[in-house]
Amino acid sequence: MSDNLSRRRYLAGTGAALTIGTLAGCSGGGDGGDGGDGSDGSDGSGGGNAAEDVPDEIDEYLSDARMYEGTIMDFTGQDEVTVEVGAGDVGFAFSPAAIRIDSSTTVVWEWTGNGGAHNVASVEGSESDFNSGDAVSEEGATFEQSFDNTGIQLYQCTPHQANGMLGAIEVVEA
Repeated sequence: MSDNLSRRRYLAGTGAALTIGTLAGCSGGGDGGDGGDGSDGSDGSGGGNAAEDVPDEIDEYLSDARMYEGTIMDFTGQDEVTVEVGAGDVGFAFSPAAIRIDSSTTVVWEWTGNGGAHNVASVEGSESDFNSGDAVSEEGATFEQSFDNTGIQLYQCTPHQANGMLGAIEVVEA
């Protein structure tokens, strides 16, 4: 009997600790203070709005991506959008992970200098082929790509794809 009671207390205590940890994580602490969605414009792109109407193809591709929370940042109406390369607590993320842009918008990937050397490379199933080349670790390095065709653009950091360093872009008609 006391063994079952101990298990129950352990499970209850663990559940309470997880709940408190989860609630503490919702306060925005630990990832730069903004919850990681970039909606306050801290990603250098002038801000955007989080939208929940993520295309299924993007949602499925990013299911194991770091810093993807089931939303897409809407940057339609902007000529240029910046995505951080090497974001997150260990530098193995793109931020924001999912963006929506108008056709003819330029995406600028900017390296944070965190997480080692990274690159940006489209994957099979992406509407366009693009590749920043060899992995780079230098803070402030950039890679630009304009997207003229509508559709879904899927990409990864080749050295860190297994760590969940994945990103996606929905290009819509301007």
